[in-house]
Amino acid sequence: MRHTSFVLQRAIQLLPVLLGISIVSFLIIHLIPGDPATIMLGPRATPENVKQLTAQMGLDKPLLDQYWIFLKNLFHGDLGSSILMKASVNTLIGERLGVSFFLIIYATVLSLVISIPVALWSSVKKDSLVDNGFRTVSIVGLALPSFWIGILLMLFFSINLKLFPVSGYGKNFFGHMYHLFLPALTISLSLAPVLIRPLRSKMISVLTSEYIEAARARGLRESRIMIRHVLRNAINGTITIIGVNIGWLLGGSVVIETVFSVPGMGQLLINSILARDYPVIQGLVLVFAVLVIVVNLLTDLCYSLLDPRVDLE
Repeated sequence: MRHTSFVLQRAIQLLPVLLGISIVSFLIIHLIPGDPATIMLGPRATPENVKQLTAQMGLDKPLLDQYWIFLKNLFHGDLGSSILMKASVNTLIGERLGVSFFLIIYATVLSLVISIPVALWSSVKKDSLVDNGFRTVSIVGLALPSFWIGILLMLFFSINLKLFPVSGYGKNFFGHMYHLFLPALTISLSLAPVLIRPLRSKMISVLTSEYIEAARARGLRESRIMIRHVLRNAINGTITIIGVNIGWLLGGSVVIETVFSVPGMGQLLINSILARDYPVIQGLVLVFAVLVIVVNLLTDLCYSLLDPRVDLE
């Protein structure tokens, strides 16, 4: 019951947040230098042609009127039509939503696969050469830009070793896994350092607890203690960190999708910004905002399910 009321409360709070995001994004988009009609017609377009096309697209109306039209369409679930591609924004985003969603989940799983063993090893070998080495690599990983890591992985694994494709999405589930491995690995290598340090600290704290000493006194195997007791009690904070960083993950996917030519929402956003395709940009900004809010909501719910002592407010 408390989960249902919490979800309803957050859903009500979502409406003014989305309204504010739509206003800010609408104003910022129209402040970007460049005219869509001029970009579409090219440098040889005459002023008369530019003026005519601007009127056809409704961009000659006052900003308040344009925003009101966008808001009315949004109320009916219509994000408008793309200026450049002459297609429904709902359709364009729907075709690419699954690609970006798959990439983010893939990257999150890979980051956990990297972070958990490293944090376990570092906590057991606290202040050793191995621990200091992992901590140094984590700091370096935080400092490196994700697109640069992606280019290095592309050069090594795709160009030199020819193990993975440079771009694409694949035809089926295993094709998606194969084509998106390097993009997902790039994002995970940027996220893993963010997860390793707090997870290591929490594990070290748990290892000094009395119930761990009691488990060892009962003769339980060290591997069972680390997995069933240490990891189980330390993983809750990691879930929260992933939820907090979901906006960063979405932002990182925009860059990485462009680097690896992944046909997701990130690549669509970059192309729409370059073409000044206002309806697509506005629709994508709203979708990204909804995704961040929904993931944060799911994170809170998961945390409360893992630890019933957590009070949802």
